[in-house]
Amino acid sequence: MAPQSFLIIRLGSLGDVIHGIPAAAALRRQFPDARLDWVVDPKYVELLSLVEGLDRCIPFNPRDLVTRGQAWSVLGGLRAARYDAVIDLQGLLKSAVLARLAGGRRTIGFPKPHLRESQASLFYTETIDPGNARHVIEKGLRLVRAVGVTTTSINFPLRIPQTATATKVASQFGAGGYALINPGAAWPNKRWQPTRFGAVAAALQRERGLRSLVMWGPGEESLALAAARSSSGAADVAPATVITDIVSIAHGAKVMVSGDTGPLHIAGAVGTPLVALFGPTSAERNGPWAKADVTLSQVANCSCVYERRCRKATPCIDDITVDAVADAVRRRLDGHG
Repeated sequence: MAPQSFLIIRLGSLGDVIHGIPAAAALRRQFPDARLDWVVDPKYVELLSLVEGLDRCIPFNPRDLVTRGQAWSVLGGLRAARYDAVIDLQGLLKSAVLARLAGGRRTIGFPKPHLRESQASLFYTETIDPGNARHVIEKGLRLVRAVGVTTTSINFPLRIPQTATATKVASQFGAGGYALINPGAAWPNKRWQPTRFGAVAAALQRERGLRSLVMWGPGEESLALAAARSSSGAADVAPATVITDIVSIAHGAKVMVSGDTGPLHIAGAVGTPLVALFGPTSAERNGPWAKADVTLSQVANCSCVYERRCRKATPCIDDITVDAVADAVRRRLDGHG
């Protein structure tokens, strides 16, 4: 029997791509000789290039279908591959259409009750109910049961690069190491106040002698500066980073304190101890999966659940206090040893 071939569809976002990696790892473990490809937004090719066991990472921008860019030639290549199964981990209309257009023998996705866009189910040849799985990682592992995967283990086969930026950071902080502070997030509703992150950094240095590095992404440098300035000299602003830098820097950190955003999930994937702050999103669905990590959540009290911007004067995430976060960091560091 010829080796099987699988195509994963998970275009974005950064955190969701990370959450899809265990499903790919499970496929590779179950089918060591299979062809295993992944279609992703070009912005995240850099991340998937670190995943061991993938044969190809295929960049695809759905907007190119409208602008007559490279998308049509990519689709032609996918159809020529004649995949045995195309697995849509995303569950959106655009990902489901792409999965069906890829022309695999089977097109597999979630049923309507588990989709953000119910029309997506029209494009699958078969659906798999994830049952009582709550976290998106567990849902992905349930989905690949359709092709015979039986494992429930969560694995992230990531190669850890040693980038020049990460080497510089390690040298800057020396043997004492560093904590990571991440005040940014794509949704304003997910952001805890940067001055509060600064206060947590000050507590870390005062109590543990541990200095902090404040991470930032595009458009977030002002948040990082505000956090550092309010840290009483306990935190430094990170240099500009790319995804491989974040992977390497996170791998070397003693702990990371962050809201629900891509760098938090990168850190979780490389085993960094986490303290996660959740406001309008569900930690059960999107949060840290390691039992030792600590999550502080306000979603039960949030009136703007899964909304990009809060409709109240003060976002619910700001109901999390500095003292609560500082205590969570103590518990996580003590638990990690």
